[in-house]
Amino acid sequence: MELSARTKIDDLLKKYPFLTDFLVARAPQFKLLQSTLMRKTVGKVATLSQVSAMGGIDLDQLLSGIAGKIRTETGEEVVISTEGPEMSAGPGRHEVLKGIIRDLHKGVDITILKKRFHDLIKDIDPSEIAKMEQKLIEEGMPESEIKRLCDVHVAVFKESLEKKAAPTPPPGHPVHTFMKENRAAEEILNKAALILNKICDSRDTELFIQYQKELEGLLEDLASINLHYLRKENQLFPVLETHGITGPSEVMWAIHDDVRTMLKNAKRQVAETRVPEALTTIQDLLKAVNDMIYKEEHILFPMAMEMLSEADWLKAGKGEEEIGYAWIRPEKGWMPGAETVSLRDVARASGEGLNLKTGRLTPEQVNLVLTHLPIELSFVNEHDEVEYYSQTRERIFPRSPGVIGRKVQNCHPPKSLHMVQKILDEFRAGKKDVADFWIQMNDRFIYIRYFSVRDSEGNYKGTLEAVQDVTDIRNLTGEKRLLDWN
Repeated sequence: MELSARTKIDDLLKKYPFLTDFLVARAPQFKLLQSTLMRKTVGKVATLSQVSAMGGIDLDQLLSGIAGKIRTETGEEVVISTEGPEMSAGPGRHEVLKGIIRDLHKGVDITILKKRFHDLIKDIDPSEIAKMEQKLIEEGMPESEIKRLCDVHVAVFKESLEKKAAPTPPPGHPVHTFMKENRAAEEILNKAALILNKICDSRDTELFIQYQKELEGLLEDLASINLHYLRKENQLFPVLETHGITGPSEVMWAIHDDVRTMLKNAKRQVAETRVPEALTTIQDLLKAVNDMIYKEEHILFPMAMEMLSEADWLKAGKGEEEIGYAWIRPEKGWMPGAETVSLRDVARASGEGLNLKTGRLTPEQVNLVLTHLPIELSFVNEHDEVEYYSQTRERIFPRSPGVIGRKVQNCHPPKSLHMVQKILDEFRAGKKDVADFWIQMNDRFIYIRYFSVRDSEGNYKGTLEAVQDVTDIRNLTGEKRLLDWN
């Protein structure tokens, strides 16, 4: 038997099943190896080099330990190979990766950087790209700069990424649903691309008008991708944040917003027959959506499948139904283990009722009152963590259980983060107590208010958000003193 940094963990465990317990005993992170799903996905491509990094164990020690265990259990002779120039995962490797990206941002030719990557590393794991971007942001590189050159990052590592096996989650798993939506999105993108190929060269207005209604329909269909993005933002990203991965989520969210803006502009330009602008915007839109699909399936999803446990995926999936799905319905099949299902239950208030300042209500009554108000409420505690939102029947803004416990700063797109932070800072400092906004959403007028919440001694305890559709209220005139149900 020969062991090396490049030995695949799945191959090793198939041949020597007893190594599973041996590895689990060495590091809690290795419990993932007990998951059949993880073995069928990440295990197919994960090397011992990557496994050692995941467990925080020196590679040489890990190889020696495995070799010793095999000899003890089977009597086989094991040779540890130092094959190949591959740089093992770890701080040194990450510094090389960050150095490549820093030079890329400085304008070094991409061909030179690709050669440096292949000469030094040869291979890369999707999670390493996410961790690298995370570190660069933590070290001061603006998220906007990461976003600006995100496509070029992928270009540098593309050849290596495409050697990796695509995720193969079971039907019903959140990633399976995301990927199924991607296939539906690609059908719409391909139809739109065919039309663009027919009219882009001539840019003739009459020819454009022939396809105008079809383009409007395709753009309307494509707009459902917002549900795909909302589930990522409100369900998947919060779970990744619990593992310290926030940078890539911020970058992707900013690109989601770009897609939303392009969709809005494209619809308007097509409706107004603004031919050159519309064609350019649609071309940019199709590229942006296609590029996001590539990043999801070659970086985000493989990384998430590697990092997250079944309990994490259960949390990510809980609440997806409230947001909705784009074009498809999830298939049936995925069932988390029994030990995971118990994590579904959230602590509930004990006792028969709650003593309030002016009365007493049971937890059920409190929930009913809050969900029947014609106002959407959200509460953020003094640590900027989302504690609650009211699950009203008709929602103005999407919410899902994935936001509970999440930092409120991570629940807003990057472009509005500065405003959110300013409100929190002013409330916390006691300089302000109310912030008002109003916006037009289609034909509805939405009033949004933020209130600082303080205890009897004036200590800041959090922020309450109240959102209300006041369209009909604004139209009231005169008086109404009689019941007119008939």
